[in-house]
Amino acid sequence: MKLTPKQQRFVDEYLVDLNATQAAIRAGYSARNADKIGSQLLGKTRVSEAVACEMKAREMRTHITQDRVLQELAKIGFADIRKAVRWGEGIAVRDPESAAVEIANGVALVGSEEIDDATAAAVSEISQTAHGIKIKMHDKRAALVDIGRHLGMFQNKLEATVTTRELPASVDDFV
Repeated sequence: MKLTPKQQRFVDEYLVDLNATQAAIRAGYSARNADKIGSQLLGKTRVSEAVACEMKAREMRTHITQDRVLQELAKIGFADIRKAVRWGEGIAVRDPESAAVEIANGVALVGSEEIDDATAAAVSEISQTAHGIKIKMHDKRAALVDIGRHLGMFQNKLEATVTTRELPASVDDFV
């Protein structure tokens, strides 16, 4: 069975941001009940199958897969700054204007011909400051948390069991 035009619009809108409530509103459903309607629409087999089909088609078009995203997160999460910089005594520093090499103490970047692709992907910024070169890596902790969530390592909900007992009928029964 085919989707109604309004359901198809919901599917199209849902793919924009994966927000069922906002997709329902943009598709023309009542804003007042959009949270319930969005959830109900995703619960319908036809709608959920259409969403899955469209997501798979987008994956094929863009070549962006869960595996590829996880690989990029792994580059950040497991990056080692020692592969991007060298520090300590006797670092050779090349003056960009004169091409003269000077031995200095401090920190120097690993050359672009030496740095591996995974480490380069983990670097978010390199800049020249008044005090020297600044290198900034992508947020390692955030990448590891995203990987951990993907692997199901973290519980998002706290489950608790509450046991209740009947209260005494009078204060005398309580003592």
